[in-house]
Amino acid sequence: MNFIFKKIRHIIRWTLVAFLGSTILAVVAYRFVPVYATPLMFIRTAEQLKNGNNVRWHHHWVAMSDISPHMPVAVMASEDQRFLLHHGFDYDAIEKAAKRNMQSGGGRKLGASTISQQTAKNVFLWPGRSWVRKGFEAYFTALIEMMWSKQRIMEVYLNSIEMGDGIYGVDAVAEYHFNKTAATLSRADCALIAATLPNPHIYSSKNPSAYMRKRQAKIQHEMKFIPSFPKEGEDINPNTVAGGLYKKKK
Repeated sequence: MNFIFKKIRHIIRWTLVAFLGSTILAVVAYRFVPVYATPLMFIRTAEQLKNGNNVRWHHHWVAMSDISPHMPVAVMASEDQRFLLHHGFDYDAIEKAAKRNMQSGGGRKLGASTISQQTAKNVFLWPGRSWVRKGFEAYFTALIEMMWSKQRIMEVYLNSIEMGDGIYGVDAVAEYHFNKTAATLSRADCALIAATLPNPHIYSSKNPSAYMRKRQAKIQHEMKFIPSFPKEGEDINPNTVAGGLYKKKK
């Protein structure tokens, strides 16, 4: 019996070592290597095949320097205004979301995922709301925040996020919805793309509804309080970021 327990402990130990080693290596590699495919892209492709649809997989990796400077500001205004201030988790937003969800009862749940958390999920995990998946998400979020710069997290996020049916990343949505490149997107274009991110299968930046136009206008207003996104190597000034958000609250 002791032999069996020792064998089990040995297997668990080496499984844990293999998991930690492989995940850390993957995070280090993606600090430098473009992310050309994600688990979600394969899942969506399988769903398309299962439903008898033509496979749509549009994705072009582009460097941050080839993305409109309005785009990171738009997604921060829409998704995570404290992105440059937190270390992966926005505890104020989590607390507010928890209180709001308790008050809403069985209504639609308000999320509080940061851009860092969404990047971790998009690149390393699968969609879902289970506690197991959330645990892995927290683990990978902590890793990328330790090993990647904020600029790299934003670059990977803008290149990997789902932005329409079979469309992944800002350059692909710029081409198929705006007939542009990511670099030539206007401020209004970027706000409209950001407005779809809660659910790009319901909300469209190609054929925006009146509701989408309202969201676009709101995001453009919020963008006034978000500073220009710093380039790789530039210092992030917390006072500038916090000052803009303070002005908005006033």
